[in-house]
This record gives sequence, structure tokens and C-alpha cells, in this order.
Amino acid sequence: MESLIIVGDRVLIAPDEGEQQTKAGLYLPASVAESERVQHGRVVKVGPGYVVPNPEYSEDETWKQTSSIKRYLPLQADPGDVAYFMRKEAITVTYRDAKYLIIPHSAILFLVRPTAEDILGTILPNDEL
Repeated sequence: MESLIIVGDRVLIAPDEGEQQTKAGLYLPASVAESERVQHGRVVKVGPGYVVPNPEYSEDETWKQTSSIKRYLPLQADPGDVAYFMRKEAITVTYRDAKYLIIPHSAILFLVRPTAEDILGTILPNDEL
């Protein structure tokens, strides 16, 4: 996955797919879930962010060490977050036989970031905490 570079303000997401269960206990097929306006999935990789001009860059001062003409404003999404996003903004891609979605960061409605307690709960059962 290191060779895959996400550009700009885009986010690579592994969608949560498969059957979903309603509150009444009915299982919905994946085709019904795809028709939903909001979808969620795990953030796999994020781009560098929004391009902004670098105020430290100057062509007039040749004696200064050269710096890049651009900088990036980082994104809020981090790998491992669960993102809820607008489905219509997603582009489906297949990379190494796995299905992913690429969405612009602006399509994300909210993020759920796992806490240390959430991570420990998945490693150790509640009895062992």
C-alpha cells in the first residue's frame, strides 16, 4: 500500500459492505445499502491536503535556501478513522483485487476516531481489563 499515493484533498476509504441488520432484526442485502445517501468506511490513506501558497518562498532572494513554492494544509481525517460521507461523491476503484472508494475530504460529514480505550477493548476482552 506504500506505493499508492493519494493526491490533494482526497481520502481512500475501505467501505463497510455486506449485509446490514435493521433494528427489527431483518438483514438487508448490500444492494440496499448502496442506495443510501450516507455511507461509512474505514480511512486507509489520505492525501497531503489543500494546496496553499508558501509565504516563505521568494524568487528575489537567491541567496536563501530554495524552498517549495507550495505548502499543504493537512486534512482532518487520519488512517484508522471511520468516515461517514456522501455516497454520491465517491468514486469506486479496485487496487490489488480490493474495492476502495476515493472521496474528496469535503464529502466527509463526520469522523469517528478510535480512542486508546476502544483499541484496548478490541485487544483484550472486558474480563481481562
